[in-house]
Amino acid sequence: MSITAGQARACTVREALDRVGGKWSIGILVAASQGPVRFTELERQVEGISRRMLTLTLRNLERDGLLHREVYPTVPPKVEYTATPMALELYESLVALTAWAERHRVAITEARAAYDREHGASTG
Repeated sequence: MSITAGQARACTVREALDRVGGKWSIGILVAASQGPVRFTELERQVEGISRRMLTLTLRNLERDGLLHREVYPTVPPKVEYTATPMALELYESLVALTAWAERHRVAITEARAAYDREHGASTG
């Protein structure tokens, strides 16, 4: 089944960036880029994510072609997620982005506090 030009335009650049740059997507994609990863491993690695949000984010990343979901016929079923070639292409950029955030998180926190002091309110 081929897609039409209209369908191709339906996924805008902004939508694609929102998906891969989402709050939870980056951690999931970085983890899955290291090799097959199970749901419970992702739950431990992606700090603060709920089971429901992990399930929804995995489903969306799979739908967008960024993750491959493999179900093994065991009891209980074993499910692994692996980054697709399209997601692997993003890996270096995602690692660079997370490293930048880690390097500058203290400075950003300080800048926010200074801004809030100057403007008399906290915007969250």
